[in-house]
Amino acid sequence: MGTKTYAAIALALCAALPLGATAQERGPVTNLPLPRYVSMKAAEGNARRGPSRTHRIDWIFKRRDTPLEITAEHGHWRRVQDRDGAGGWMHYSLLSGVRTVTVERDMLQMRALPDPEALVVAQLELGVIARIEACAPDWCEIEVGGYDGWVPKTALWGVAAGEILD
Repeated sequence: MGTKTYAAIALALCAALPLGATAQERGPVTNLPLPRYVSMKAAEGNARRGPSRTHRIDWIFKRRDTPLEITAEHGHWRRVQDRDGAGGWMHYSLLSGVRTVTVERDMLQMRALPDPEALVVAQLELGVIARIEACAPDWCEIEVGGYDGWVPKTALWGVAAGEILD
C-alpha cells in the first residue's frame, strides 16, 4: 500500500469517531481502562519506587478501603496514587475492585434522594471514606457508618466526572 492509502485509511477512521471522542487507554496486563479507581484491600500496603519488591518503599498506606487511582500496570504491580498524589507501585493483591470515595467537602450533606432539596440524612466530615452504591451523571449514592444517601459527585474523590455506576 502506498502512503496515500494509509492516509486515506487514517482519515476515514478519524471521521468515524464522534467529535471529541478518544480511545480509552487500556492496561497491558488486565486490558482494563487506565486510569481507573480501586480501593485498598489490606489494612496496610507499601507503595514502592518501582514494580518489584527490590525497589525502595516511598509511601505506606495505612487504611483499608482508601480509594486509589491506578495509572499504570506492570506484571503483578499497579502504579497507584491517592487524592493528594502520594503513591507508587503496589502489588495487585493489596488492592480491591470495591469502589470507595473520599469526601472532599466538610459537612457535606447526604440526602435521601439525588436532589438538592431532598431530606438531609447525614452530614459528612472532610476526609470520610464511603463505599459507592451507585453513581448517576451528577450524584452518587454512598454508604458510610450505617447511613445511605446521595451526594453531589463533585464533592467526592475516587469517581470520574463522567462515570456512571449501577
